[in-house]
Amino acid sequence: MTAAMPLLDLAPVVPVVVLDDAADAVPLTRALVAGGLPAVEVTLRTPAALDAIRAVAAEVPEAVVGAGTVLTARDVSEAVRAGARFLISPGWSERLLDAMVTSGVPFLPGVSTVSEVVALLERGLTGMKFFPAEPAGGVPYLSSLAGPLPTARFCPTGGITQDTAPAYLRLRNVPCVGGTWMVPPDALAAKEWGRVEELAREAAALGGRPPPCTPT
Repeated sequence: MTAAMPLLDLAPVVPVVVLDDAADAVPLTRALVAGGLPAVEVTLRTPAALDAIRAVAAEVPEAVVGAGTVLTARDVSEAVRAGARFLISPGWSERLLDAMVTSGVPFLPGVSTVSEVVALLERGLTGMKFFPAEPAGGVPYLSSLAGPLPTARFCPTGGITQDTAPAYLRLRNVPCVGGTWMVPPDALAAKEWGRVEELAREAAALGGRPPPCTPT
């Protein structure tokens, strides 16, 4: 079984990226990494996703690229073959979980209820995605889980913004959050990689870690 703990501790924010053009993957990821966010989740929501993961795995070795919106065992195998170094699902079934467990890479199965959390803890898994974070209860919900389920650690994703992320990161069971705000659609469309880097730098600073220096 592959632990997800190193993934949870890579950075305070994991960018959640949806790409329609795989050609954008490499410059976008380089901007995110330069801003201090090395873990990048490319969601399997578009036909370009697997090609994007392949490109980043081949050309941006300093990044930790992973696949999000993993829904099936086939998604697992295709993402790993493409070079994904981690897997994230919005929810889980026994079949999907078994595929992720045997994938050989770290993974975060998605949960939104206490029963789902307990079921994963029974399987020896302590790292999870909490989704959809805001609609499912947000900060108060996760805070209430810390007492009875102290070993569970979460990466909440879904509706989190730069303004709300700090409240999540103050929780002792939340080492990181997932979000899209550092990759706004207009910046992606205009290929404004400098703007993406700056937004990533601001996001990286939310965890209290010094952002990387900008080369001069």
